[in-house]
Amino acid sequence: MGLSSAAEIDGAQLCIFDLRRGQQEGQELDKILFFHPADCPILLQLSVIGLCEGIITFTRIFSPEDDCEVIESDKHCHVFYQAEPDIWMVLVVQKIKDNESTLRFGALQGILKESHSLFAMFHGPIRTLLDRQPSAEFARGHLHTFVTDYLSDFSVGKKLQLPTYRDSLTERGTVQMLTVSREVALEVQSLTTVLGSCLRNVICQSIVLFEDLLVSTTLPLDDTLNLYTYAILRLTPSALSSNGNSWSYLRKGGYVNADTTLSSANGAAAAERPLQREKLSKGKDGFVAADFATTEIRGAVPLNPILWFHQAEERMYLCVYQHKNLTILLVIPASSLINGEEGIAHVKRHLLENASQNIVTVEQKLSRGWGGENAYHVGGYRYILSDPNRKVSRASPPGKVITLSKDSLLALNRLRGEIDLEKSRAKRSDPTHDKDYEVCIRAKNNAWIIAKISRGKELYMAIEKGGETLLYASTAVEKFSNRYCEGAFSAD
Repeated sequence: MGLSSAAEIDGAQLCIFDLRRGQQEGQELDKILFFHPADCPILLQLSVIGLCEGIITFTRIFSPEDDCEVIESDKHCHVFYQAEPDIWMVLVVQKIKDNESTLRFGALQGILKESHSLFAMFHGPIRTLLDRQPSAEFARGHLHTFVTDYLSDFSVGKKLQLPTYRDSLTERGTVQMLTVSREVALEVQSLTTVLGSCLRNVICQSIVLFEDLLVSTTLPLDDTLNLYTYAILRLTPSALSSNGNSWSYLRKGGYVNADTTLSSANGAAAAERPLQREKLSKGKDGFVAADFATTEIRGAVPLNPILWFHQAEERMYLCVYQHKNLTILLVIPASSLINGEEGIAHVKRHLLENASQNIVTVEQKLSRGWGGENAYHVGGYRYILSDPNRKVSRASPPGKVITLSKDSLLALNRLRGEIDLEKSRAKRSDPTHDKDYEVCIRAKNNAWIIAKISRGKELYMAIEKGGETLLYASTAVEKFSNRYCEGAFSAD
């Protein structure tokens, strides 16, 4: 049959399945938890997942301790991610001449990781939902609404527009931070202190963003990343401005009855959809919240979502306040609020009464020192700098990246793909040590394409207007490293 038989329809498929379910003959359908597109014939869904399960089983024979990550055939690319023990997410992408050389498995796997992390932040682990209701209807309902809303960001018509070579200078799963002066840092610290005291004797956690950049956080690393990602997708001023212009699958009419059916069957909070763009807006009081929605079972749906923070192991309410370009995410322990929404109203009043002046001051000082969207542009370079261990990155602004030629971007994307595979191999052979790499290549258009990994930090760049020699490229990296990276990529 071959790998090519796994996907006979145009576009990409994304499936989530549980290997612990549907092991008896005739029960194979039970293992499917989510499948996109939803109108894909059942037999084809079973064929795709059956093939994926076979690949997972086969590769475990040779590498029982390592997960299968990517399988490529002539016509398709299968990207795997074991989100939780025995719960797999697989993205199947059809290869065509226009995109065969532009797909990067690390970028595609990043979509799977990001969607699962966000889902778990709002609904908890998938396994917990399955244990709560073994029929899996509860888990399927939440996965259907949440992942479909997430995929709406990639939807063009009925197809998914996945990351291509044009996204080679971006990195999912990282936070982009704003560099501030000591004076501003002290003002921010004062603000976070006030925010932390919004609930009497209980300390509230907070994240402060300016534009789409992180200014401060009091949360652990993983929780910061997840909440920052959600804010960039839906809550910042730029995200809210695009919300009204987006299309959701409800507008397209494909799944209108799904929420009602699942809510009625399970009493589930199916209408609580934090990724549905049209429901989020900023009120006159400055707080960002979802519009009220009603169901027959639960009446009015709460305006403030409840989050599950993995590192804190606690349920939290999320309260979002915005002043001009400043966005504040206030996180309140759910166990400390006896009356739920009434307690949230008290927190909001406290914030407005005690933190307003601090918020105005911080926003003014950040705006005064802000260099605009090109603040982190470095003349002559198009780059991305990341630290996977700290989950932070900094990159050339999009407006500068688009000035690169297609040849430069293709070469950079191809090099990053090769590095992704090398890092994966190195991690399997010795997971306790990061391997250093340094690669400089000349693209078809004579641009220098550079990748350098040193002590866990990664730098990728393209230099189109450069000298002819390798010495020039090496010197350019050295200058960039010394000036902008504290010498992290400089020769010892």
